[in-house]
Amino acid sequence: MTAWWRRALAATAALAGALAPLAGSPHRRAAARSAPAPARIAELAQIVSDRDDHVSAAELAGWLRAGRPRLRVLDLRSASEFNAYHIPGAEHVPLDRLATTPLASDETIVLYSQTGVHAGQAWVLLRLLGHHQVVFLAGGLHEWLDDVMHPTLPADAGPDTRAAFARTAELSRWFGGTPATLDAAPARRYRGC
Repeated sequence: MTAWWRRALAATAALAGALAPLAGSPHRRAAARSAPAPARIAELAQIVSDRDDHVSAAELAGWLRAGRPRLRVLDLRSASEFNAYHIPGAEHVPLDRLATTPLASDETIVLYSQTGVHAGQAWVLLRLLGHHQVVFLAGGLHEWLDDVMHPTLPADAGPDTRAAFARTAELSRWFGGTPATLDAAPARRYRGC
């Protein structure tokens, strides 16, 4: 499965998981009273459909390198996962404390989790709480590691792909990553008896 499909599936799963509590429950009447208005849900669905709910790892790397003002990157994983590795400049905010974490309305908030599912759910939560400048890393930390820290260029890549990879490789090196070019399949050598 390609990285794009993993990210697309993660984003879909995140949205489905975030909206699942609104689909029905044993407490349907209580949920109906506190559920967001259908227009609000339609607005969020349109944002997801337009792909304005997430950011790519390469785009986030560019923002971090450029020192984008008022940018906050929030790592929603466990403390042990955060301590083992995190995106440079990220803050550890466990998912269960996100709703009570002070966030300024003029900040751009980037959320990420291991695979992107929890970050997608957290995106819905923050949007429903009224935060508008929030996106998530759809492929999670896996996307960051694959696309920024260890990007690879296929040996048979065309000129456009090679040019894009050169930019990605520069970002990767800036963050201490190791970009690589995949070699063509090694030639088999005949080894006689």
